[in-house]
Amino acid sequence: MNCYYHPDKPAIGLCKYCQRGLCSDCAAFAGDSLACRNLHEEQVRAMETLMQKNILQSKRVGSDYLRNTIFYGIVGVLFTVFGISQLQWLGLQAVVYLMIGLALLWAAIANYLESRKYK
Repeated sequence: MNCYYHPDKPAIGLCKYCQRGLCSDCAAFAGDSLACRNLHEEQVRAMETLMQKNILQSKRVGSDYLRNTIFYGIVGVLFTVFGISQLQWLGLQAVVYLMIGLALLWAAIANYLESRKYK
């Protein structure tokens, strides 16, 4: 591959912004990436910053899902146990508590499975 701006020179890499081949004269380092010198340096730095923020945010999202798993699990178990224990006295009302508990347990499982995507 040759440089986009100097077709007679071999490219040392690609601009992260425009994906064009760049020779050593045309390439500028912008963070950990290459960019077209005096053309895309700021855009590539902005992309690098955004990517770092996204990595940090995805770690936070994973911990949020785990926290929700614990909360939904505890409340779901409480509702389910209460619903089962009250079936003979409360009838339909106990069934409602049982259904809420099972729905919360399902939400806990769903949150746990989602949290595994962010490891």
